[in-house]
Amino acid sequence: MTPLRAGILTALLTLVADQASKLWLLNVFDLARRGAVKVTPFFDLVLALNIGISFGWLQNDGQAAQLALMAVKVIAVVALGVWMARSHTLLATIALGLIIGGAIGNGIDRFAYGAVVDFALFHIEIGGNTYNWYVFNLADVAIVVGVAALLYDSFLGVPAAKAP
Repeated sequence: MTPLRAGILTALLTLVADQASKLWLLNVFDLARRGAVKVTPFFDLVLALNIGISFGWLQNDGQAAQLALMAVKVIAVVALGVWMARSHTLLATIALGLIIGGAIGNGIDRFAYGAVVDFALFHIEIGGNTYNWYVFNLADVAIVVGVAALLYDSFLGVPAAKAP
């Protein structure tokens, strides 16, 4: 399998897993009706609709702001796709596929629901105080793993061939 084919397959699998998890949680499990569901002492399922970008930044539900975020996302996915097509290492290509699949998954949410559907919440209690991480989804996980893999590949991966 060529690196590009592996990257495209990774993007598609990431997109399907992300959208399937969200559709199941929304329509079968009915997370909106159930409210917060304790899964473990440190992990809950909660429904959070994020109208902003990563970590809840730029919260604005105006139509112009949402269209601007979608435009930026489309440009980013196209640029990442070009990078993936030109990539020479399997790791970088798969990493870009994870990022592209995650970005498209969150973009579909923004189009379908007007916000990104987040549901995973990690937390810890220390000294009677509860500390929460940001609520996130599988697309967010794929994007973070993809960025980490790109960093690994760029710093510790196979060195590029030197020009003659």
